[in-house]
Amino acid sequence: MILPFFAVVAAVEVIAVAADWTAVQWVAKPLLGPLLIAWMLQRGRRDVATLALGFATAGDIALLVPDQMAFLIGMGFFLGAQICFVIAFRPIRAIHAAGYWLLWALANLLLWERLGDLALPVLIYSFALTTMAAAAAGISRRVAAGGALFLVSDLLIGLGAAGIRAPAHDVLVMTTYAAALFLLTTGWVQSEEQGVRTGRIRTGVLSLSKAARRPLRYEPAPPRILPTRPPD
Repeated sequence: MILPFFAVVAAVEVIAVAADWTAVQWVAKPLLGPLLIAWMLQRGRRDVATLALGFATAGDIALLVPDQMAFLIGMGFFLGAQICFVIAFRPIRAIHAAGYWLLWALANLLLWERLGDLALPVLIYSFALTTMAAAAAGISRRVAAGGALFLVSDLLIGLGAAGIRAPAHDVLVMTTYAAALFLLTTGWVQSEEQGVRTGRIRTGVLSLSKAARRPLRYEPAPPRILPTRPPD
């Protein structure tokens, strides 16, 4: 029941953003990450991706405050989230890294002057963001889609900070963000559960499933009885 409730809360948040209901946003948005954390714990997953959702929740709360300092604090929390996701999703394939890092360089080059004082913080954060998206591309299609949507959502935020806004800008930001969290989380858990079933163990995971954590039992081999030589 947790994931359907997440969908309801996400829909309420998107509607609240569209209608500019600030009080409702303060209730709905901070619930997104905790609901997915609860779902992960329900599935027996306690790893660095869970920590990433905690950072994202702190960032969500900070970004609800309409202030540049709060914006920078929120960006710092989301930087922590991206680093955690990168640790969980590694290793990164070179072809994915090359494509996303090229996009990172072009986007920052085009927006640098428009961003003003935010240019350097955005440069640092967006590198972690694109690295996360590149790492996500190597996990599964669902996780790759989540990483790409997270990038789109934050790119829209960056464009807004640069004074470039699309129609229904804030609604697009929230819709792509909620979808990104859902796809990253569910896709990651699905990938890990499949890995446990097939005996594949990924690096970068802070904890394993209950089956993988079970201690190995040592069973000594039965004594070998050698044939005796008959007496002469």
